[in-house]
Amino acid sequence: MLVVLGAHGFTTDARAVVCTDWSDGPGASLRCGLRALSPGTEAAVVVLADGPRLAPAAIDRVIETWRAGGAPIVAATYSGQRLHPVLIERSAWGEVPDSGLRKLPAKLVACDDLEEPGDIDTPEDLGWRDRS
Repeated sequence: MLVVLGAHGFTTDARAVVCTDWSDGPGASLRCGLRALSPGTEAAVVVLADGPRLAPAAIDRVIETWRAGGAPIVAATYSGQRLHPVLIERSAWGEVPDSGLRKLPAKLVACDDLEEPGDIDTPEDLGWRDRS
């Protein structure tokens, strides 16, 4: 596991890389992470830290689809919406634009039977209230 840090630093026990170009967009952060992977890495599975309900089965599906061949980028969909996880093989790493992977074509894998990963940006998104 590799965590890419940028706008907001925090302490983690995971292997981390700091992306100084984070303000260029999510693709810049992804490229920083990809550059930090070992030369023997064939592909990377990309997930977002703010998607707490990501089902491990979705990761398994994108990996299995990629292993079956046919596409350098594989993305999970939920009710037809392309979300995470996304797998990108090494051959496509140089194509990542600043805007991120959404602009690049991908083989889509239906994960409609799984819960969407979610998008938690504020304490309110978690259902927390100020208790002061």
